[in-house]
Amino acid sequence: MDKLKLIIVREFLAKVRNKTFIIMTVLGPILMIGMVALMAFVTKSSIDKTRTVSYVNKSHYFTSDDFQSTESLKFIDLSHLDIEAAKQTVKETDQYGLLYIPNSSSIDGIIKKIQFFSNESPSVIFTERIERRLDKRLGFLKMKELNIDIEKVKKAKIRSEIQLQNFEGKETSKFINEIKLGIGTIAGYFIMLFIMIYGAMVMRSVIEEKTSRIIEIIVSSVKPFQLMLGKVIGTAGAGILQFIIWGIVLGILYIFLLPILGINTNSQISQEQLEMVKEVAANSKIELLIQELWQLPIATIMISFLLFFIGGFLLYSSLYAAIGAAVDNETDTQQFMLPVIMPLMLGIYIGFAVVINDPHGTLATTFSMIPFTSPIVMMMRIPLGAPLWQIVVSLILLLLTFIAMIWLAAKIYRVGILMYGKKPSYKELWKWLKY
Repeated sequence: MDKLKLIIVREFLAKVRNKTFIIMTVLGPILMIGMVALMAFVTKSSIDKTRTVSYVNKSHYFTSDDFQSTESLKFIDLSHLDIEAAKQTVKETDQYGLLYIPNSSSIDGIIKKIQFFSNESPSVIFTERIERRLDKRLGFLKMKELNIDIEKVKKAKIRSEIQLQNFEGKETSKFINEIKLGIGTIAGYFIMLFIMIYGAMVMRSVIEEKTSRIIEIIVSSVKPFQLMLGKVIGTAGAGILQFIIWGIVLGILYIFLLPILGINTNSQISQEQLEMVKEVAANSKIELLIQELWQLPIATIMISFLLFFIGGFLLYSSLYAAIGAAVDNETDTQQFMLPVIMPLMLGIYIGFAVVINDPHGTLATTFSMIPFTSPIVMMMRIPLGAPLWQIVVSLILLLLTFIAMIWLAAKIYRVGILMYGKKPSYKELWKWLKY
């Protein structure tokens, strides 16, 4: 036990004293904030971008009023030109494209004749936006053609609003499930990311010690199983420490950056705007949403995240360590990485494809119990209300599988760390397991 403790401390200190670890611990939160800011900026720029489009309208179904410019779309009327001249005019400018509406004797006939010319393929959102504008006008004219009373149609439009309540009569928000799903998705994705990052660190550490022949000296004093277990636990400790530091730094930045950026400055809000905000908040039930957010099982989510991260990391790191012991360099690891990465990818896929639509269904529950996918799938289910007994069972199965896998990995590890100059195959790994 003393030897195992020494190995854990040695691996932990070796990781936390590494320059790369220190630099990433400091830069990690900054990079995360920068990435979020960049994504927000790119999304906002894409949405707010104003596109200039010329149009040639030869049809009597449309007028200039149907092409009113908006913040994101500016129209230029070239209907006085023929189509070829209009094309040449648009090509000589930086406009987004040219919309051509030919003449037609019927609404049904014009639908499939409208064309849009551009140098590059227009985006799907832009195309749908133009089609909605045209459809609205043509639909209005079609109803008049069919002698349909448009005013009655407008009055007949009803938008129902279902009030969500549980069986105890407590009202809930429509958006809370989306927020819960977002929290679970982010947590599951981070677990997968950290498992892959720190698991690769364990594998590289084993390869470095093996190629430098230091491993031959170390195994003369300790058992290979103790050495592998110490590496896995020590690296896990370094990963948890880094994650805690990131969480603290991000929390501090969040608290202090909001006032600096002026996001929480009441002086910029007039009394009229304040009343409007209150009215909107009352109508959209933001207060109810905030109350439900506070009632989320935050402690359960955080504790579960930590436990599933540790369990998933220990499970996969034992496999990474076995792979590192079986090869002489990182290039040779590629043939063994696919079976390790596939369950993680499967967990993400199940989360997005199944948990979103049926978080408590048989398929989602099953994969949240399978240890190789449970760290990701269960974390996606927990914010949505996974039963406590399922969480406990999933953790127990994860722990038992880790014990079994580290025992099997140790059998590969104890043979592989002393094997040099030969690229192992799956057949040879099977033989090592039977030694």
